Amino acid sequence: MSNVVEYVRHGPVALLTIQSPPVNALGAAVRQGIGEGLSRGLDDAEVKVIVLTGSGRMFSAGADIREFGKPMKSPNLVELIDTIEGCAKPVIAALNGMALGGGLELAMGCHYRVAAPAASAGQPEVKLGIIPGAGGTQRLPRLAGVEAALNMIVRGDPVPAAEALKLGIVDELIEGDFVAGAIAFAGKQAGAAPRRTRDLDDKVRNVGSSVFEDFKKSIARRARGYSAPYRCIESIENAVKLPVDEGFARERAIFAECLASAESLALRHVFSAQRRAADIPDIPKDTPVREIRSAAVIGAGTMGGGIAMNFANAGIPVKLLETSREALDRGLEILRKNYAATVSKGRLTQEKMDACLALITPAGGYDDIAGADIVIEAVFEEMGIKKEVFGKLDKVCKPGAILATNTSTLDVDEIAAATARPESVIGTHFFSPANVMKLLEIVRGKETSKEVVASTVKLAKAIRKVGVVVGVCDGFVGNRMLHGYQRQANFMLEEGALPQQVDKVIHDFGFAMGPFAVGDLAGLDVGWRIRKAQAKTRPSGLRYSAVADKICEMGRFGQKTGAGWYKYEAGKRAPIPDPEIEALIIKESAERGIARRDISEQEILERCIYALVNEGARILEEGIALRASDIDIIWLNGYGFPPYRGGPMFYADTVGLKNVYDAVSRYNDEQGQFWEPAPLLAQLAKDGKSFADYAAA
Repeated sequence: MSNVVEYVRHGPVALLTIQSPPVNALGAAVRQGIGEGLSRGLDDAEVKVIVLTGSGRMFSAGADIREFGKPMKSPNLVELIDTIEGCAKPVIAALNGMALGGGLELAMGCHYRVAAPAASAGQPEVKLGIIPGAGGTQRLPRLAGVEAALNMIVRGDPVPAAEALKLGIVDELIEGDFVAGAIAFAGKQAGAAPRRTRDLDDKVRNVGSSVFEDFKKSIARRARGYSAPYRCIESIENAVKLPVDEGFARERAIFAECLASAESLALRHVFSAQRRAADIPDIPKDTPVREIRSAAVIGAGTMGGGIAMNFANAGIPVKLLETSREALDRGLEILRKNYAATVSKGRLTQEKMDACLALITPAGGYDDIAGADIVIEAVFEEMGIKKEVFGKLDKVCKPGAILATNTSTLDVDEIAAATARPESVIGTHFFSPANVMKLLEIVRGKETSKEVVASTVKLAKAIRKVGVVVGVCDGFVGNRMLHGYQRQANFMLEEGALPQQVDKVIHDFGFAMGPFAVGDLAGLDVGWRIRKAQAKTRPSGLRYSAVADKICEMGRFGQKTGAGWYKYEAGKRAPIPDPEIEALIIKESAERGIARRDISEQEILERCIYALVNEGARILEEGIALRASDIDIIWLNGYGFPPYRGGPMFYADTVGLKNVYDAVSRYNDEQGQFWEPAPLLAQLAKDGKSFADYAAA
């Protein structure tokens, strides 16, 4: 027998157990092993029924995506499922844990299904830009009904075992000894005629087309820019409209089309890149990590409060320190309102809210946080204040405590130098709102120990963040690139564009909002404060757009003041173009002697996105980012870059680095400042290579 599929006979029941950790993926060896086990069970006259289950906590997470795009060894998953469905003896899928994607398709190809109470079932293929390709869109509607199938397949989220039972996906839940229960269930089916899912059609009869049209409307906003959700709907509708064999054939054809799409290539890149980000080449996997059982946050403002919520949500007690009781009370009240809003939307129970709030306690002073395993400073973005805080932390915090700064631009090494333990200092750049945004830039200083880096990477996962390790420079990775993106957007206003024109191009590209709408949402005063601090060291000959500063001088800080780049109606968030701002921009152009011109959508797109790519290439070459894919993950999770485009560096590869380099060179010839091609971009373009080639090398 195969060494990845165990065969054991229990009287009349043959038990096949997939043993391919960590997720029992259905690679070639597993498929062959299941096929061999089926043949052995069918050939054995003593065997009356066959049970298929998984080892560990997974039934199967589905296909091995490393096989995508390569010639598939026989049996492929479709062939294997057809073999199972056609077996003369009943085959029962025993879902010991998660059955996802091809794993659920395999289970639905069996004649019966049982599940452990903690198991779950799902078809997440849409998240990779594809549809289920081994019968999922045809069998799931027949078991669970069209509405449930639409929700599960198009949204891609799994359902727990109890829900799967109600829907008819599984036939029975097994409490207690799962394997023994599955074998007992199988014994009851011995001698019974196999029940083929493909033959069940009660739930796909008399379903009107309006069901599908209404569902398309319901997902329109969330699915903007994506094609896979609509291809899923198309294939599920085929289960209703077409004879069963035609439905299966069309599903396979649609799957192949999706697999070859740019969307799927990008989403599969994202899937792999996100998992790769936690791999730090010079830090072995067995590096000791410090346990984080308690935390403290200094600063109870919007950012500090959001950071504290992350710890509480993960069950880690956290103390909140502020300079005054009034500021602390104000911060705690904001926390309560944030939690209450989540409860009102049904995303959190009142009991969970109360438990989280109980984990957040006020600190009486620095001595009160001396025992914390990690302390995160979240005060104003001013070096002097931060150094003062770290000097105090150095005196009171216990040995071994991690001292973290939530700076978005400042030099972590300079902050660390304010302590006698720079090896314990690290940057943890949360993104606002910190309790919502997934990204955490983990800023590794020149003296930060490997143990502290590894511990912080582990902590990021514990608090459900996507942690990406970066080096020290002004703005690190995300904000350093953002500066160039915003700079070009501002320059184009002076040259002839208007905020709504730039925002439309970026929105149409796939961002939720363009740079000016984002500025109004975040608050323009934050960037203004930083720019005023930078003015002292800004070279006099460097081009600088003052439009944003003048808007702030007018008291327009964005949505919170009812006006920024746009104006806003009371209680509403929809941006309204403002003639007053248009007049300000036109006046600024005239004062600077810049003749306004029509700026094409293509130029707007190139100057915003290629500015990201060019700076990203510098960051990569300098070693500030470990990989081009890490840059992609930062921009996908922290700045809203559209996932179906894969991130700025992946997108540049799809455009072709030669094309990007030519455009950057053209803008360098026309404008000079800020457009000098990054040496790495120039070299890769010259060699006809990509950022992916650079990573492979």
